[in-house]
Amino acid sequence: MSTKIVIAGGFGAGKTTLVSSVSEIPPVATEAIMTEASVGHDDTSATPFKTTTTVAMDFGRITVDRELILYMFGTPGQSRFWFMWDDLVRGAVGAVVVVDCRRLADSFDAVDYFETNRRIPYIVALNRFDGHLDYSVDQVREALEVGPDVQIVDFDARDTQSCGSVLMSLLRHALERPQDTELVG
Repeated sequence: MSTKIVIAGGFGAGKTTLVSSVSEIPPVATEAIMTEASVGHDDTSATPFKTTTTVAMDFGRITVDRELILYMFGTPGQSRFWFMWDDLVRGAVGAVVVVDCRRLADSFDAVDYFETNRRIPYIVALNRFDGHLDYSVDQVREALEVGPDVQIVDFDARDTQSCGSVLMSLLRHALERPQDTELVG
């Protein structure tokens, strides 16, 4: 059996890194070199060494066990590419919203997308840049205005085991949802 999950979040939050860290196949990435055209649109102040950006999607695969394969679809983070999100989430059993705590406001739109589309269960994953978080889980929950039903976990997008734990948290969350709700399809 296979299932689709979405990795979403703001610009430079770690979505491509998560997919790349855990995928058992060479991930498909639609990375483009950032040019002067992105100046004024993409805030790289917290990510000064970022030179590429996702312009369509990331794709990876992970075999959970002999009976379950996850297909991961990473969304682009900039608002000019959001028109693709509806297509990317179609058929997904759930989503991970990756958050960079150094720039919480960059994740508001991704959280709002899944809050508005309540048919897709999601969790919030706080990426540990430089090995630490700038805010507590409670502070992030309040800033993002998400209820207690939304699980918030922290992880390191560069670490395979840490990313695997995030994906397993999402799967458990998706399985715990009421069975009478309709999946996006």
